[in-house]
Formats: sequence, structure tokens, C-alpha cells
Amino acid sequence: MQKTKEIMSWVVPILIGLAIALVIKAFVFTRVRVDGPSMEPNLTNNEKVVAYKPAKVKHLSVIVFDAYGEDPTAKAHTNYVKRVIGLPGDKIKSKNGYIYVNNKKIKQNFISKSERTSGTGNWTLASISKTWPKSNKNRNVTVVPKGKYFVLGDHRSVSNDSRYWGFVDKDKVVGVVKVPFWTSTKTKRNNVNSLAY
Repeated sequence: MQKTKEIMSWVVPILIGLAIALVIKAFVFTRVRVDGPSMEPNLTNNEKVVAYKPAKVKHLSVIVFDAYGEDPTAKAHTNYVKRVIGLPGDKIKSKNGYIYVNNKKIKQNFISKSERTSGTGNWTLASISKTWPKSNKNRNVTVVPKGKYFVLGDHRSVSNDSRYWGFVDKDKVVGVVKVPFWTSTKTKRNNVNSLAY
């Protein structure tokens, strides 16, 4: 009996700790690894970040989402990290290296001029949505539909994003990216953690 009590005295705290960790991972935050160069210079390939689940998605939030079913080329259990440019109801266009949301030029100080202009092109939501895969239900739209987000990578010339396959469904979002204070540089952390409006 004494032996059982002794074993339980260290098993119970371990089980409680594991349960708390699982609840936190399920409802609060989870660690995510950035895959590829599409969010450079602010996030780099293999960088570890946190997806904060309760955070509200806003303009310029960096999000993690399940890309399977959004991007037709994405395999199951594939997460993408991108920046939210358009929220439901927004009109979006790109002109001369600038992105406009509801006819207002957005500040893109988080990327350089060459990253902003290279590979961006001139387009409207209506023009690019015509080129999306035929399976996309949101072809030929002029605004971001309800429950959807329009996302871009910071490194526009290499990013596979909403320009090519469409919107991200709200239900696919894992969380809003937060870069831990002990990693990266202050400027890069600010460009990910603090720009949302």
C-alpha cells in the first residue's frame, strides 16, 4: 500500500502536467516551424514560432493555416505561414508595387522596395480570381467573401499565396504568429508581432 502511494505521488503530478500541456496546445498556442522563404526577410526557413490561437485576425496579422484544400497543390497536414492583407468585405488591388485595401494604400515598411515590387505586378481581386483553379468556388469575385482571408507572403516574388489559389477559410486558421522575444531581431519581431490593425 505504501509503495502504491509513493508511485502515485509522482505519477499524478506528471499526468496533471501532461493534461495541462495538451489543453494549452489545443486551445492557447502551439509551436510551428516556418517552411520555405516566402516570409523573408521577417521569418526565415526552419524558424520556430508560436501560433497563438485566441488572437483575433486583423489586417497585416501573420497567420498559420492548414493549406490542404486551400492550395490545390498542398498535401494533407501542410501548414502555411502568410500575412493577412484582406478581411471579409475588403476590395484589394496591386498597382506599381503598392497594395491597396478598399482604395487605401497600405504601409509595407516590413519589406523592402524590391520585395514589394518584384513579382507583385498590377492586378485587382477581380482579375486574379479569374485565373484561380476551376475547382475554386470563389472565382470572379470583387471582394473577400464572408469567413475568408486574402493572404500574401512577404517575399512576393517566391510566395505561393492567395494570388494563385484564392482565399483562406477562417476555419483553417491555426492561430496568429508570435515570434518569441528571445529569437530573431527586434525589428523582425515587431514586423510580425505588432503591425496588425
